[in-house]
Amino acid sequence: MNYGPFELTYAAAPDRYERIPYRRTGRSGLDLPAFSFGLWQKFGTDYPLHTQREIILHAFDLGITHFDNADRYGPPHRAAQQNFGRVLAKDLAPYRDELILSTKAGNAIGPSPYLRGGSRKSLLTSLEHSLRDLGTDYVDIFYHHVPDPGTPLEETVGALVSAVEQGKALYIGISNYLPDRTQEAVELLRAAGVPLLIHQSRYSIYDRRPEQNGLLEAASAEGFGVIAYSPLAQGLLTDKYLETIPVGARAVNSTFLSPEVIDDTYRQRTAALNKLAEARGQSLAQLALQWVLRRPEVTSALIGASSTAQLDHNLAAVTFPDLTTEELALIDEHGVHGTGLNL
Repeated sequence: MNYGPFELTYAAAPDRYERIPYRRTGRSGLDLPAFSFGLWQKFGTDYPLHTQREIILHAFDLGITHFDNADRYGPPHRAAQQNFGRVLAKDLAPYRDELILSTKAGNAIGPSPYLRGGSRKSLLTSLEHSLRDLGTDYVDIFYHHVPDPGTPLEETVGALVSAVEQGKALYIGISNYLPDRTQEAVELLRAAGVPLLIHQSRYSIYDRRPEQNGLLEAASAEGFGVIAYSPLAQGLLTDKYLETIPVGARAVNSTFLSPEVIDDTYRQRTAALNKLAEARGQSLAQLALQWVLRRPEVTSALIGASSTAQLDHNLAAVTFPDLTTEELALIDEHGVHGTGLNL
């Protein structure tokens, strides 16, 4: 196993639990850091392992204990889990009890009908592979990644419950479910004695569906947490695209973001939000992260990073004063739902 030219001895920062706040996940007993780290992008075979290791360990030193993965993450699929598993084995194994490791299954990872969906076979087989990828006996949170209307929800929930009963997961989550199906899952899980811990949903200033469709209210009423992914709207809630599209930017080569959405309307709205951020002495990214975390239903914001400096910058969002009523009104004025997104 070639890790590259760096020192392999790691000791975690002793003050890591003083860096960022922790928040209770719904009505469970589990606290999560205000920021969780996602390995969705830049943790496959197309980026150096030594860079990935540096970022992961720096995140832990900053108090990020929750690392979010999925069988789909790469490229290729499963590569992100395998790479994290290498770092876990070499560096983080002594801290396994301090880590919250999550993985997801159900999003398509191949042409076979058993490599997608919410069937018992698909979910439990994927979990077995994920445990081997990560090199751990259990994950802390196991998610169904996307709803599968073609499979009875009872079967999907039954598979998730089995993962807990078999000791291969401590908690259960769902992702990308609409509120009505979320409610059904909540009731089925509760009846099985395995409450829903958390719902992972896309949420940002430019994507307000969780607050518009009732998901946040359901979280409060039913006692599950919410973890917000894409809080920076794939980079749209930064100053990256205010003037032009940089060479090599995500909008050029991503399947989730296209250059066409970066139009004059997007730039006008984003420039206004950026001006507000500057008036507060922070970046637009920090403002956007702070905005997501303003909601008590949101347990954690899921972020990624391509460098340790970017990670430091984003985590500094928690150091700024709370957003005022007037500032929130300005964000509502310029942060129009759907801006720059293919909804």
